[in-house]
Amino acid sequence: MYKLLGGLKDYFKLQEIQIDNAVFRLHNVFTTVLLLTCSLIITATQYVGQPISCIVTGIPTHVVNTFCWISSTFTMPDAFRRQVGLDVAHPGIANDFNDEDAKKYYTYYQWVCFVLFFQAVACYTPKFLWDSFEGGLLRTIVMGLNLGICREEEKKAKKKVLIDYMLQHLKRHKLYAIRYWGCEFLCFVNIVIQLWLMNKFFDGEFMSYGLRVMRLSETPQENRFDPMVYVFPRVTKCIFHKYGASGSIQKHDSLCILPLNIVNEKTYIFIWFWYIILAILLVGLIFYRVMIITMPTVRARILNARNRMVPREVAKSISNKVDIGDWWIIYMLGRNLDPIIFKDVLTELTKSIDSSKREKN
Repeated sequence: MYKLLGGLKDYFKLQEIQIDNAVFRLHNVFTTVLLLTCSLIITATQYVGQPISCIVTGIPTHVVNTFCWISSTFTMPDAFRRQVGLDVAHPGIANDFNDEDAKKYYTYYQWVCFVLFFQAVACYTPKFLWDSFEGGLLRTIVMGLNLGICREEEKKAKKKVLIDYMLQHLKRHKLYAIRYWGCEFLCFVNIVIQLWLMNKFFDGEFMSYGLRVMRLSETPQENRFDPMVYVFPRVTKCIFHKYGASGSIQKHDSLCILPLNIVNEKTYIFIWFWYIILAILLVGLIFYRVMIITMPTVRARILNARNRMVPREVAKSISNKVDIGDWWIIYMLGRNLDPIIFKDVLTELTKSIDSSKREKN
C-alpha cells in the first residue's frame, strides 16, 4: 500500500513558476490525489481482502459470496427505523414476503473504485488543458528572474528582454487569459456535474448525505438511524435460487456482510464535504474573475496588493494603459518575479508605453 500511494507524492511538488492560483490547484492536484488515493485503498480492500461474506445453509459459502457480489444485494428501507434486536436483526434487514417493490437493491459497490478513478481523471483534465494552452510562456519570459540572485549585467539584460517582449506583444494576450479563466470555469462545471452524477450513482441519496450525517446528533434517540448505514449498509440480504433433488426450484435467503462499506461510507462523507467546500471556493473565484474583468479600477488595487513595493500610481497607470490580457500577464509576472525586479520592470514598462504613445502621436 505504501508503494502504491508513494507515487502520488510527485503531484505535490512545488511549482518553480506558478501559472495558476491556489483554488485551481486544489481542484486539479489535491482533489485528483485524494480521489486516486481513495480508489487505490478501496481497490486494495476489494481485491486483496474479502469484500463480502454471506451466511447461508445448504450451499457452499464461496458460491453464494461470488453470486451476491457480482449480482446485487438488497435491504428493506422501512426496516431501518425499527429497533434492532427486537423488531429486526440488523438495520434494514426484515422479511420481504416476496414484495419486490419494497426492496432497495445495491449494485454500486462493484464500481466504486472505477468511478473514483474516472472522477480523478475528470479533475485533472482542466490542468492538462491549461498546461497545453500555456505552453511554458511564463517560464520563458521570467528567465530565472524569480530568484533575483544573478549578476547585475545579466539582470539588466533579462529585464530589457522582458520589457521588449511586453511592448512588442501588447494586446496579444487576451486569448491567454480567456483560456485560463475558461479552465477555471471548467473546474466549477466539473464539480457540479460530479455531484449530480454521484447523486445518480447512489440513487438520489448523495446530495443530502452530509447534511443527514450532521443532523444525526440533533435527532431524538427513538427516531434516530444512521444515514451512513442507510446509504452504505453493512448487512444486506441476497436471494440464491437452485434446483433441488426433484427438479423443483429452491430459494435460499442469505445474510451478507459488506465490510467494504465501512471504507466506502468514510470515503464518501469526506468527499461530500470536500466537494461542497470546493464548489463554494470556485463560485467565489468566478465572482472574483468577473469583478476583475468588469471593474478596471479594481485591477490597480489587486496589482498593488500583489506587490506593495509597486507605487499605487504606477499600478494605476499600467492598469489603465493595457488591456485585460496584458494585465493578467503582468499580474502573473508579479507572482513569479522577484519583488524588486517586478517593481523595476513595471516602472520601466509604464515609461516605455508612454514613450511609444508619444512617438506615435
